[in-house]
Amino acid sequence: MRMRLHQVVVDAHAPAALARFWARLAGGEPVHRDRGWSHVDLPGIARLAFQPVPEGKTVKNRLHLDLAVDDVGAATARAAALGAVPAGDPVTDDQGSFQTMQDPEGNEFCFVTSTG
Repeated sequence: MRMRLHQVVVDAHAPAALARFWARLAGGEPVHRDRGWSHVDLPGIARLAFQPVPEGKTVKNRLHLDLAVDDVGAATARAAALGAVPAGDPVTDDQGSFQTMQDPEGNEFCFVTSTG
């Protein structure tokens, strides 16, 4: 059986707002769907869909996106200008660098660079 990633779904209080944030950050156009869902097709990545849920995020994500960038600092500054928040300090090791971020609803993602 062959499988392929169709989309990554994120729980959200405001799906339309998160779709707009991710579209501004990574490209693509937000699409608003029936029953409060929204999504954005991130160029070269996958569809990121947002489903409405009544409860807020209270614990750390069990899954997050690592987004490869040329410059972690520049990506962090741009994301912060759009409403994201850095979570901790940048980390650099023998594999490269990363910065953990939180989107406007607190969902974690990372900007990463690789040395190899």
